[in-house]
Amino acid sequence: MLRLTVEALDLGPDVRAVGLELVDPEAEEPVGGAEAAPLWSRALGALAGEEPCVLDFFAHLDRVREFCVNNDVRFRDSAAGGVVVTDSDPDVLGRLFERFESETFGARAGELAGEGDAALEGELRRRGLDAYHQAYPRYFFCAICELETGAMTVVSEKLWASEVARRLRAALKEFPVSVEMLM
Repeated sequence: MLRLTVEALDLGPDVRAVGLELVDPEAEEPVGGAEAAPLWSRALGALAGEEPCVLDFFAHLDRVREFCVNNDVRFRDSAAGGVVVTDSDPDVLGRLFERFESETFGARAGELAGEGDAALEGELRRRGLDAYHQAYPRYFFCAICELETGAMTVVSEKLWASEVARRLRAALKEFPVSVEMLM
């Protein structure tokens, strides 16, 4: 059984963050690839709930676009030149997460995610995921996905670590994973 830890992170007085880490408890190593991708896609959907959710890619864009076109993944090019994946199907996202687990990319959920956010998308292209620092209060959450290291960092004014753990436990019951809160 895998272990998904949920921990409140101290990233400064102006940021509420929750760290997620997926590990094999026997080896104490991050879990990735085909084993982790479906779990991460369900986790992202559980965190977003009914809110629109998108993925933000700002590097290796030709590969991302090609994958999306070849796999019927809904996406759009942002005005700033990034790629915004708008598909929320967990199976589709699972394939995307597996293919691009070595890339760092972002996710955001909330009303603006469904509408597009030219200001944030421009900052993402210019500053990378640091752009979420100023933007996250406008969203239900923003997340930094570093799946190769088995990690996702969620920044939100609306989701506490305990709520993240509750949502993940409910959504991941079918998976061989234990969701644990760290204090």
